Amino acid sequence: MKKIEHIGIAVKDIDASNALFAMLFDKPHYKIEAVESEGVKTSFFKAGPNKIELLQATNEDSPIAKFIEKKGEGIHHIAFAVDDIHAEIERLKSNGFKMIHEVPKKGADNKIIAFLHPKSTNGVLVELCQDIED
Repeated sequence: MKKIEHIGIAVKDIDASNALFAMLFDKPHYKIEAVESEGVKTSFFKAGPNKIELLQATNEDSPIAKFIEKKGEGIHHIAFAVDDIHAEIERLKSNGFKMIHEVPKKGADNKIIAFLHPKSTNGVLVELCQDIED
């Protein structure tokens, strides 16, 4: 893993949260994007060299809706950048980690992604992210 790619925060209202985080970071979000396969609308902020991803559920069956129902708004996941997501998945599986996605899928912000199951990472939802080559 190269670095922390972003921290994901589950929110109920992305517009209100965009206003809040714009005041916090003293600059607006740089991108809003829907990820239909995950049932979320995302918004990204830069905070120095780091990124914050806000996630709002777009349907009641989405993982974010279930997360907020269970735990409320707050930190949802931490994402790490990787060079070769397929190799990283295999490496992690061979070391006993459980994957939610054994096959990467398209995510937000021009990435392919895969999540590790939090039961194998001390309760932390971990996302692997690889840039999509143009």
